[in-house]
Amino acid sequence: MKKLVLALITGAAVLAAALIPSGPPVQAATPGFASAVSAIKQTSWQTNNSVNALAIAGNTVFAGGLFTRLRQPGKASGQAPEALRSYVAAFDRTTGRPTAFAPVLNGPVYAIATSPDGKWVVIGGDFTTVNGIRRSKIAMFSVATGKLVAAWDPVVAARVKALAIYGNSVFIGGAFRAIDGATRNRLGAVRLIQGDLLPWNPNANNDVYAVDVADNGTRVFVGGPFSTINGKDHYSLAMLNNTTGAAFAFPAAAAIPKPTATCTTRVKDIDTLGDNVYVSNGGDGGGCYDGVLAAQVSTGKLLWQNKCLGATEAIKAIGSWLYKGSHAHNCSSSPNGFPDGTGTHYLLVESTINGNLGPWFPNTDANPKSTTQVGPLAMAGTATDLWVGGDFLHVNGTIQVGITRFTNTPGGAAPAVPKAPTLTATSSGRVYVSYTDSYDLDNLTLTYNVFRGSLNVGSNKYTTYFWQPRKTYQVVDRGLARGSSYTYHVEVHDGRNIMKGANATVKIP
Repeated sequence: MKKLVLALITGAAVLAAALIPSGPPVQAATPGFASAVSAIKQTSWQTNNSVNALAIAGNTVFAGGLFTRLRQPGKASGQAPEALRSYVAAFDRTTGRPTAFAPVLNGPVYAIATSPDGKWVVIGGDFTTVNGIRRSKIAMFSVATGKLVAAWDPVVAARVKALAIYGNSVFIGGAFRAIDGATRNRLGAVRLIQGDLLPWNPNANNDVYAVDVADNGTRVFVGGPFSTINGKDHYSLAMLNNTTGAAFAFPAAAAIPKPTATCTTRVKDIDTLGDNVYVSNGGDGGGCYDGVLAAQVSTGKLLWQNKCLGATEAIKAIGSWLYKGSHAHNCSSSPNGFPDGTGTHYLLVESTINGNLGPWFPNTDANPKSTTQVGPLAMAGTATDLWVGGDFLHVNGTIQVGITRFTNTPGGAAPAVPKAPTLTATSSGRVYVSYTDSYDLDNLTLTYNVFRGSLNVGSNKYTTYFWQPRKTYQVVDRGLARGSSYTYHVEVHDGRNIMKGANATVKIP
């Protein structure tokens, strides 16, 4: 699904990510956190059911899904008055509050795209009416007024699952076999302003889950459980001409395994940024490919591939970071990744340079009573914020149903409070100060300062992923007087937040 790309790539961020291959990701120069946004959940209203799609136009975030009501922040069902919204809603990007946009639909929304100029928003799904007016699985609204565009009414024969807009073209993917009565097997396009059918006809032999257009408009990327495009072999991923629908050679697509008797994987989401395209997958069966790959738009060549296990439902590239919504449970194939047994990591970030895991570890859950039961399902963002939609009930351990947001507001998550150090004194006037490392949900490299009273007797930087076993480090304090008692504590610093541990006292024998 197309998510409007507003991200700006800064030279500092590119440099930070480019240094990642030889070890842990290098921290970007962001106060209190090291990727584009912090791990702190910002205030926003909630939904009463899953959010399947997100898109941004200016200061407005559009959300579509299975929900029928909006809830106030932090409130459980029934705790406060709720606002009626039938399957689609809009939120203020700055405050997280709902806007007055409230069209009445008679069925769920699975796709949303906004025009690059920010004037139009197109929604797709299973609905057949909007405000009582016939609309067959697709509709367009004015962003400025929120009104349905009366003369824009393509007729799509079945579910619309993916949308992307570039120039005057709206690219459509889904489960349909016809648009406006003409054969269009799961892929088609209409004009943005006029709504009439375009000749673009790639002819996929199975459903399409994701569509996105290269930033320069020259390529259209499509993904899903299909195996052919225009009768030729293109399993699950294809790169298409934006006018004819003909498939280009796409070497990176070979990195997606074809089905076997025990494993089937298919593309779930696609996002483009600059000359790169990022593709996420989800598989059925133990050990099936669930990861993310990056390819070059201009050549189709594979740049990198991350093979974390746990289907990746949504991705969003912001600068040098690729945010992912998944139910990852095993990333042991990645440098410093986590094995099975560390829980489910629903939200992660990877370097856009090489796919290594980066410094961002908020978390959601998944609603066991939802139809999907996977957690995050959609992402949209700009250079300053990231919105996440899905079937989750909580974010960072607190109530937040269906939708949440993260921003670059200075501060970020504070490191975990360090424990009191363990002290060993010797008659030679030395104290061995042993302490365990801490962790931070949006930083990897932390500074540890060991204090005797108010005097800093040792300062070191260490890199820690929170799922790793805690490590022990030691500082030796020398030249102390026999018979005297000394008190020590450890402070951990993430560049902005300082956390002070408890004191420990020892007497020199």
